[in-house]
Amino acid sequence: MGLEPNGSATRSARAIAILGPYLSGKTTLLEAILTRTNAVTRQGKIADKNTVGDAAPEARDHGMSVEVNIADVEFLGDRFTFIDCPGSIEFQSEASAALAACDAAVVVCEPDPKRVPALQLILKQLEDRDIPHFLFLNKIDSFETPVREILPMLQPASAKPLVLRQIPVWENGIATGFVDLALERAFVYREHAASEVIPVPEALEPRKQEARFHMLEQLADYDDELMEQLLGDLPPPRDRVFEDLAKEMREGLICPVLLGSAENGNGIVRLLKALRHEAPFVSHTAARVGLADAKSAVQILKTIYTAHGGKLSIARVLAGDLADGATLYGPRGDDRVAGMFSMLGQETRKLASAKRGDTVALGRLESARTGDTLSAEKSGVAQIKLPEQAAPVYGVAIELKDRKDEVKLSAALAKLMEEDPSIRLDHSAETHQMVLWGQGEMHIRVAMERLGRKYGIEANTRRRQIPYKETIKGSVSIRGRHKKQSGGHGQFGDVVVEIKPRSRGEGFLFDDTITGGVVPKQFIPSVEIGVRDYLQHGPLGFPVVDVAVTLTDGSYHSVDSSDMAFRQAGRLAMSEGMPKCGPVLLEPVMSVEIVVPSEATSRINAMISQRRGQILGFDARPDWPGWDVVQARVPETEIQDLIVELRSATAGVGSFAAKFDHLAELTGRLADQVLAAQKDAAA
Repeated sequence: MGLEPNGSATRSARAIAILGPYLSGKTTLLEAILTRTNAVTRQGKIADKNTVGDAAPEARDHGMSVEVNIADVEFLGDRFTFIDCPGSIEFQSEASAALAACDAAVVVCEPDPKRVPALQLILKQLEDRDIPHFLFLNKIDSFETPVREILPMLQPASAKPLVLRQIPVWENGIATGFVDLALERAFVYREHAASEVIPVPEALEPRKQEARFHMLEQLADYDDELMEQLLGDLPPPRDRVFEDLAKEMREGLICPVLLGSAENGNGIVRLLKALRHEAPFVSHTAARVGLADAKSAVQILKTIYTAHGGKLSIARVLAGDLADGATLYGPRGDDRVAGMFSMLGQETRKLASAKRGDTVALGRLESARTGDTLSAEKSGVAQIKLPEQAAPVYGVAIELKDRKDEVKLSAALAKLMEEDPSIRLDHSAETHQMVLWGQGEMHIRVAMERLGRKYGIEANTRRRQIPYKETIKGSVSIRGRHKKQSGGHGQFGDVVVEIKPRSRGEGFLFDDTITGGVVPKQFIPSVEIGVRDYLQHGPLGFPVVDVAVTLTDGSYHSVDSSDMAFRQAGRLAMSEGMPKCGPVLLEPVMSVEIVVPSEATSRINAMISQRRGQILGFDARPDWPGWDVVQARVPETEIQDLIVELRSATAGVGSFAAKFDHLAELTGRLADQVLAAQKDAAA
């Protein structure tokens, strides 16, 4: 066995992320790897719902990955942890924390030009974080386009050169094997078995020479000595070629491309051998994330709440060794490890200790959260910086079927958000709704299904209410008098107020011009309180904004006047005067920034116009070739399901961020519908 770069005779386990666009075959690839490494005896199928990954009920019900899946394997004496990440953009945050401690990634993709933007999303994430990665061109058995045409088609998705490592061997239109360009050997596929070496077909020799020379040219761009050998027509030593492939991949200079069929188990051993020889070790990863000198470092990749075992924290040991029962110190406190396990999907195996490089599940780290960096040192360790969570784009109001579940709901939602930090909960003070926010319709649906399955809470979802406001267009001077006599001291408050509109966004203003003490100073604040009371629900039933109220006159009684009487008088004056001021309905308008592939920009512009939006302009997305950023203002009610249509129009990759911009007057049929709904709700 070779030495690890740090000089150790025992090579540490490597953590490899498996990523790829939705339905590209990631979970099937993991299943093929498990079969090839004898971690399982039979390769499962997603259609049969018997795979190691995607074992959660929600994943099997929807036929898609909804969370990361972890599996430990051994191959030719080397240990690997594979982390299968969801492909849908709605669950992409699952990969974000996991990638922090991965040594390398395998990106699974199909030869489909429509999937290039989705592929670019994934490759950009890896490139921005300097994570070395391979591209596994899957489903070779269904290729209709020659590989020499596929790579130029996929290249725009990658900022790094795509370096083809293999070319397929075709027979009667079927890929029966491949030629390894570095080894200069041909292999024939054996279904669910290792490929066999065969002579390079004579007809394929010219193509092999051409493809190999192109591969060497790409490597020579970063190796002057290799460039000199090529210019001098000197064949470079095979060992040097492999050394360059490994070095340039680890340094993030190239993205090697391998071929295969995960479903048929083709190309799996060659992929594993490439990972074994070329993927970096944990020492490289620790240096990449700024922990090269750490004595002890453990990165939390994922949090899971199990039915019987409580909280489990999936963690990668980046520095030092870790024993069960050890105390770990983190940004929110310290916890003692209460159980340590290796993982194969949802199966666990108890461990006594973990070494540097291992990925394990740790029990009962109550204060630790996904993304935290922990240490066995009391002084702690620097936190690995993670990308910011994507802003939520889809929200629904939650209503319990049984009010008795309110206490349970709070605890369950807290655990749900700890498992998935991209979920957010808002308690709207304006609409009095509990709103669950996420990355899309399926994301929220899965969260609600988990709420019912794991925590036994039944809840309905409904369209969230929009926080409409109202204001006035006219002015009025009005008297409000509260007089009540019921034995003993009575109640008396008398005010005259002037109500005027203010410019949009100026808010509420209260003032007084009282002279001569017609309203004693101590009662003036009570008048303002009464005015504010009324403005919470104006004549149209919504909170009132941008109004000025001036107390101009009034009278009092030396015995019967009180704070409460003047508060009531102020409220009465407003209820009498506001309907006479021409009340109008206001809707919130959002500033929206939409990011989409350039080919979809015209459709998005039309979509915005159909939703009563105002397009402010669009431009190329910085550092994202082939993408645009569209700036617009859109009424909030029109963006409630915008993400659904946006994803449909962009093959699942478009997204947006929105923030409040201003309030705008709403008139006509739409205003009538809002007012009718408000009237029904108040009835």
